[in-house]
Amino acid sequence: MTTTPTDARKPARRVGTFVAVACIAIMVLGVAAMLVWPRAAQTTVNAVAPIGGPFTLTTQAGAKLSDTDLKGKPFAVFFGFTHCPEVCPTTLWEMTEAMKTLGPEADKLKVLFISVDPARDTPDFMAGYLESFDPRIIGLTGTEAEVAAVGKEYRVYWKKIPTEDGDYTMDHTASIFLMDANGEFAGTISYGEEMSTRLAKLRRLIAGSA
Repeated sequence: MTTTPTDARKPARRVGTFVAVACIAIMVLGVAAMLVWPRAAQTTVNAVAPIGGPFTLTTQAGAKLSDTDLKGKPFAVFFGFTHCPEVCPTTLWEMTEAMKTLGPEADKLKVLFISVDPARDTPDFMAGYLESFDPRIIGLTGTEAEVAAVGKEYRVYWKKIPTEDGDYTMDHTASIFLMDANGEFAGTISYGEEMSTRLAKLRRLIAGSA
């Protein structure tokens, strides 16, 4: 059978029509995705649990301290333990130097050191340990359950690691959490961060809570 020019163009027209329809479908899906994605992204952000929350622990002086006692003043929270060989003493020393540099401004800030090793870090033991640092740093401890509850609020990680001598050490989150005067999360200070950056963050925290 002889194919006419008109018959030869029919398959091409069908292909062209299919491509056009496919392109329109892709465009429609793209527009729909643009409309839906921001809502989905916002839902994801809103679903993330906030950092911080209510707590009641015991200070190195044996007194109770709760989150409600801190209302109206910004604070910095660090989770660690007194038998820590490097990260904890370094962090506490750096905060001591930062508070010294801040001068009177440091009085507007609370600095909390929460033990993740309450079995060894009794109030008396923490009191002796913290004598090496700024006296305004507040050590906090409690029962295993109390400390675990606070750690969950701040989404902090720690784990007991056995050592070869039969003792143990603690692997833990090394960041400092910055909380504003309303107890809302305002940022972090990373371990080993430059002092100038550390001071800038602390000054912003204090100024923002004035």
